[in-house]
Amino acid sequence: MQRIAFKMKLYPGKEEEYKHRHDALWPELKELLKKTGISNYSIFLDKETHYLFAVMNIENSQSLDALPNHPVMKKWWAYMKDIMETNYDSSPISVPLKEVFYLP
Repeated sequence: MQRIAFKMKLYPGKEEEYKHRHDALWPELKELLKKTGISNYSIFLDKETHYLFAVMNIENSQSLDALPNHPVMKKWWAYMKDIMETNYDSSPISVPLKEVFYLP
C-alpha cells in the first residue's frame, strides 16, 4: 500500500459548491476509485489560499494511469472544471506533494 498526496486549487467562493458536489459523489465514480485500488481518500481545504490537499492510499500507483481515460473520470472532471483550476483536458491541475513525516 502506498500513500499519495497532492494539491489542487479551488476558485475563491467555490468552497461550499465543492463540498456539496463531493457530498453527493456519484456512485459510479466511487466504485471506479475503489476498483482502481484507492482507499482512505481525504481532501482538505486551506481557506486562506484556496488550496485543496488530498491524501489517498493506493494498492498500486500504476493503476492510476488508466483513470484519465475512463469516461466516468472525464465526466467528473468536466463537471468540476467550473469551480477549480484545470488543465486543457478538464483534469484538475494537480501538484504531487513529498511526504516528510508520517506517524503510523
